[in-house]
Amino acid sequence: MNIKQFVKLHREEWQQLETLIATLQKGRGSRTSDDINQFHRLYQKSAQHLSYSQTYFPNEEVTPYLNGLVSKAHNLLYKDQVSSFKQIRYFFSTKFIGLLLEQWRFVIAAMILFTIGGLGAFISVINDPLHLFSILPADIAQGVSPEHLGSQDGSVDSPTMSASIMTNNIQVAILAFAGGVTFGLLTVYMLIYNGIIVGALAGLFWHYGKTYDFWAYIVPHGMIELTAIFIAGGAGLLMGYKLFVPGQFTRGYQLKYQAKRSVQLLLGTIPLFVIAGIIEGFITPAAISLEAKYTVAFITVIGLVLYVITGKLFLMKKQATVGYDS
Repeated sequence: MNIKQFVKLHREEWQQLETLIATLQKGRGSRTSDDINQFHRLYQKSAQHLSYSQTYFPNEEVTPYLNGLVSKAHNLLYKDQVSSFKQIRYFFSTKFIGLLLEQWRFVIAAMILFTIGGLGAFISVINDPLHLFSILPADIAQGVSPEHLGSQDGSVDSPTMSASIMTNNIQVAILAFAGGVTFGLLTVYMLIYNGIIVGALAGLFWHYGKTYDFWAYIVPHGMIELTAIFIAGGAGLLMGYKLFVPGQFTRGYQLKYQAKRSVQLLLGTIPLFVIAGIIEGFITPAAISLEAKYTVAFITVIGLVLYVITGKLFLMKKQATVGYDS
């Protein structure tokens, strides 16, 4: 049996299980004995399908789809009454990391697009600083003053600045994610455009011999902030790619399925933006040494790496323990 035959043969049963999961999650009042019996039957069959798919189609998109479907059914079956705190903990410790690891290639693609824009703008500005005014929006270009970098440290309104930064960054992430419905074109534009802004500014400060100072004010919050933007952008690129290449499923189904996954990824980046906003509002403009700012950047990188590694270990432990009853 090939992949197309496998999907065609069992797609209706998987859709029925999805419908039952949604019905049973509404509450006990909406459940009937027939629903529960049907749910058990479809859950067991889907678990068998997952085992078969993991064996014969490990690199096809149907395998992670079945993985998620059976996992949801398992949680409903054995964890019918899960507290909100446990759900949140499960999402950030397991679900979000699982989704991130599944689509890491698109996160890398988002980073590459950002880098392309950044390098192009950087090379342009170091060749001629006046290019800055044709590359950047007028309000940004006219507001940059390399000579005064750090002169206002400790004198800004940190809470207001932090809230403003978080709002702006989340808006960028939402646009990068939502751009997936344009077949990823808007996402590509957002990633390259934001890379251009950073690259142009880096070129300007390089021209003034303040590269070390410039990056000291960027990397403390930038490591987390850019990671979150790359994740959101990767989610948008994945959605756009699946609309271009729907595979065995219809574009309508891919839009619905991938949009749900992408929204979860976007929600997972919100704490990252909150942390980045706090750092950018309170630590970046603080009257501390440049070395201290770089130390903060190093700590954020270590924190991100440990979070991903820990989440991956939790995910592997869960999969080994549950086994999806297959």
